[in-house]
Amino acid sequence: MNTLTSKQYATQIAQCKEVFLKKNQDYGTAWRILRPSSLTDQMFIKAKRIRTLQEKQAKVAEDAHVEFVALVNYAIMALFQLKYNDSPQDLDLPKEQVLDFYNQVVAENMELLAAKNHDYDEAWREMRVSSMTDLILMKILRIKQIENNQGKTIISEGIAANYQDILNYAVFCLILLNEN
Repeated sequence: MNTLTSKQYATQIAQCKEVFLKKNQDYGTAWRILRPSSLTDQMFIKAKRIRTLQEKQAKVAEDAHVEFVALVNYAIMALFQLKYNDSPQDLDLPKEQVLDFYNQVVAENMELLAAKNHDYDEAWREMRVSSMTDLILMKILRIKQIENNQGKTIISEGIAANYQDILNYAVFCLILLNEN
């Protein structure tokens, strides 16, 4: 993978992880109570908010950067819930376990990103943030449809792959917003 992309990706992920850890300190792992479908809905709300910020003047003074960070962190939470949803009684997890999973997801996504960047020749760098926002919304709607089908697909990627794509698109948006 392009070394600039690797560095930028790592920088944005470090900022997302910092927010995640601070919220973990404030709230613990209360998010463990959420079903994956609830996290999907939270991502939908964040992505719709970003689109609103892109299309009109917001009444609440925030920028899209905060919302993209939230999408990254919600995607990681959702992937965690997919993997460990069979033990919802473990709501208060040690910080180390959550941090290890966070780092594992980031490492896996970096591998996925490297492969896709090679195949697509970093086409995302020439995309508009608004287009990637639309792609994120589309991925969320796909997840909702798969969830409505009890997780069954005929030919399509599963839920986890869509969460991974959302995570990577959100990081791409953070990189582009930081460059501008």
